[in-house]
Amino acid sequence: MSAVTHQKSEAGAELQRLRDSIDNLDAVLVHTLAERFKCTQKVGEYKARYSLPPADPIREEAQIKRLRSLAETAKLDPDFAEKFLAFIVKEVIRHHEATGTVGGLKTEALGE
Repeated sequence: MSAVTHQKSEAGAELQRLRDSIDNLDAVLVHTLAERFKCTQKVGEYKARYSLPPADPIREEAQIKRLRSLAETAKLDPDFAEKFLAFIVKEVIRHHEATGTVGGLKTEALGE
């Protein structure tokens, strides 16, 4: 085996190791999101049962600040984290609308 072939083989193995790590992290993200959606669904059901208002702007503002701070600590772009959260919020609202639980606005998605 030539030195170049050996280097390519090592590089390929390292690339595969890195990709395996990414795959594992993707699995963690998917399972974590699934658990989060289970919790937000319960919040939506609770609010609907007790006729609570669907939104809590004070809670929402506090959660956004908290998540931006967590992103900064983790060295993740806070703007990206907020956009990602907004995407999740939109999906939670869609789930609540689909199940007829129209109590599930942004507050539930933020974890209230």
